[in-house]
Amino acid sequence: MTEQSAQTDQGQGPERHVRVVLVDDHRMFRTGVQAEIGQTATTGVEVVGEAADVDQAVTVITATRPEVVLLDVHLPGGGGVEVLRRCAPLMADAERPVRFLALSVSDAAEDVIGVIRGGARGYVTKTITGADLVNSVFRVQDGDAVFSPRLAGFVLDAFASTDAPPVDEDMDRLTQREREVLRLIARGYAYKEIAKQLFISVKTVESHVSAVLRKLQLSNRHELTRWATARRLV
Repeated sequence: MTEQSAQTDQGQGPERHVRVVLVDDHRMFRTGVQAEIGQTATTGVEVVGEAADVDQAVTVITATRPEVVLLDVHLPGGGGVEVLRRCAPLMADAERPVRFLALSVSDAAEDVIGVIRGGARGYVTKTITGADLVNSVFRVQDGDAVFSPRLAGFVLDAFASTDAPPVDEDMDRLTQREREVLRLIARGYAYKEIAKQLFISVKTVESHVSAVLRKLQLSNRHELTRWATARRLV
């Protein structure tokens, strides 16, 4: 994000206030977002918690009950979709709903549609400016749907009819964990690095890779990388 801040006219403090939790597995990125939008006296955004994986996210969100959660899509422990699934009761609370805005480097249709189906109110990419992110957070707090340019088209296409086909039938065969392993393999991570990233054993990584290759009818990680690159999953 570029260094922009949302300020009110004539140097006055913000008229609105929103409590936010940041969920992203990269500490430096969380620190950057905190510095960019978390100046409460100027932006009206109060960061009340942070989390780096699914379990931490559910614990922090449940404890702090923020109005908005900025949620990364790719997280250790099951991804953003798993956070949404486990926080469904909080989203459904009529009096104090917790609303989710996906904030991710990915602009893949599969990622966008996955979290929107999971209950997120919007999806913006990490190229967004600080001022626009603040504005998006307040819009989501109000119940609006917010998307980065062109991403809304993915959602409109996916929900255009109730009998719309899956986004990718091959991807639908994979579990959430297998998709996470697939992306990391395609990005060139070694098995040990993937195991550390996802908090699982190297043997479990090998099992997931074997399952992915079998389900996609591929022979090796090079074919897998080409397959993932063609679908913009890297």
